[in-house]
Amino acid sequence: MTLKTHIYLSFNGQCEEAFKVYERVLGGKIESLFRWGGSPMEADAPPGFADKVMHASLAVGGTLVAGADVPPDRYERPQGFNILLGPDAAGDAERIFEALADGGTVTVPLAQTFWAVRYGAVTDRFGIPWAINCEQAAPDHISAVGTE
Repeated sequence: MTLKTHIYLSFNGQCEEAFKVYERVLGGKIESLFRWGGSPMEADAPPGFADKVMHASLAVGGTLVAGADVPPDRYERPQGFNILLGPDAAGDAERIFEALADGGTVTVPLAQTFWAVRYGAVTDRFGIPWAINCEQAAPDHISAVGTE
């Protein structure tokens, strides 16, 4: 069986703006962006929703992030999870964290921990929760799960 896992995000009318920020900050590429207006589902959209995003996809590394603007009566602020990003370098972790924190809320300040060169968590200005985890090599006396 081949199984791909993708991330799908719901937005409160800011999907296009968020995806443009994520494309720039994460070094991704927006692969598709379909609007409610002109689509076969246009009649299902609330008034004034024609320019909102019905579906968008963003390639980031080997991951696909997809999303849409949901009608206001169905929107729920994301909670109970973080999208975990794993940059290789502390400088990249700092840059990404600062960009996502701009206009957002820092929930865990970016800092060195016993497991990471840099770790922090932030909810961006679009309401999406992120965790940045730039791991460090495990000490010799600690083995990775499933290894000897």
